[in-house]
Amino acid sequence: MHIAATAPLRDADDLSLAYTPGVARVCEAIAEDPELARTYTWVPNTVAVVSDGTAVLGLGDIGPAAAMPVMEGKAVLFKQFGGVDAIPICLDTTDTEEIIATVARLAPSFGGVNLEDISAPRCFEIEDRLKEMLDIPVFHDDQHGTAVVALAALTNALRLTGREPGQARVVISGAGAAGVAVAKILLQAGITDLAVTDRKGVLHSSRGDLTPVKRALAETTADLTGRTGSLADVLDGADVYIGVSGGTVPEEDVARMADDAIVFALANPTPEVHPEVAHRHARVVATGRSDFPNQINNVLAFPGIFRGAIDVQARSITEPMKVAAATALADLVGDDLREDHVIPHPFDPRVPGAVSRAVAEAARRDGVARR
Repeated sequence: MHIAATAPLRDADDLSLAYTPGVARVCEAIAEDPELARTYTWVPNTVAVVSDGTAVLGLGDIGPAAAMPVMEGKAVLFKQFGGVDAIPICLDTTDTEEIIATVARLAPSFGGVNLEDISAPRCFEIEDRLKEMLDIPVFHDDQHGTAVVALAALTNALRLTGREPGQARVVISGAGAAGVAVAKILLQAGITDLAVTDRKGVLHSSRGDLTPVKRALAETTADLTGRTGSLADVLDGADVYIGVSGGTVPEEDVARMADDAIVFALANPTPEVHPEVAHRHARVVATGRSDFPNQINNVLAFPGIFRGAIDVQARSITEPMKVAAATALADLVGDDLREDHVIPHPFDPRVPGAVSRAVAEAARRDGVARR
């Protein structure tokens, strides 16, 4: 990574514009009209990539210093796939209030905030409160990037297997950041028969050990279908399995799923169901890995989502904007749809433009675009 100027600095005249005295004119203009910062500074095209290092990849709580390489990598992906400048910021605190206050104070320097690798359940409160406080997009990619790409792939997998969203029985294992977000976006997209499980089984409101986030999810999923029990119980006859939890699902449980089943085993580096095992019992298989077909990779979503939001100077990223991104991704597969191709490749050059255009249009429809 490096930072480069977009204007030349060749001689004294250029210097007088880039710094004193010319820069003072820009400062005065922005002081009179703060919105001009979106025209005359780096702010609108620059995203803060913020982490506290508590949930890094599959490595867990490794701290802010060790998290920095991932944040740098994220910034590189922002630039490569979305043309968005991103600055990695690792905070030496895990206190929810301190993180919220710090990001809020940094916000005037950025056009958006990408929260990254912050452990659940703190990540939910941090994102929700920052969204309320700030008038720029705040997006926790571990939640919503995964959810957008998973919905895109599932849309095509359902189409391939002849299922309608309202008729599909879906099971999600894992009720952390990704699991909760995937569940919410699937509900938004018309999935009605949905069970979400954690280590103690299906989330339902009669359980006394649920966090507020899990309880709210239970009320909109298993409480409506009456499903209870273990992961193995709800996999029996299920059409779709989405794993975002780690661990291992026994082959005999996968074997009891419906015919033409769909298995998305997204844990990295070890999927909950190895693709070789999944293919014995499922028609469509996806993982989070690049060495198997149908990789559910967040890079398909977040650069284009921020690009689209930035292009219209959106105040936030709404649920319809996320669904629009997923729909755009799914549509790119088109007539090439097959069992090993339900989602575009990350290097498909059409992806960033398709996602950003869909997001920008959705932002205008939702009334969150400034232009």
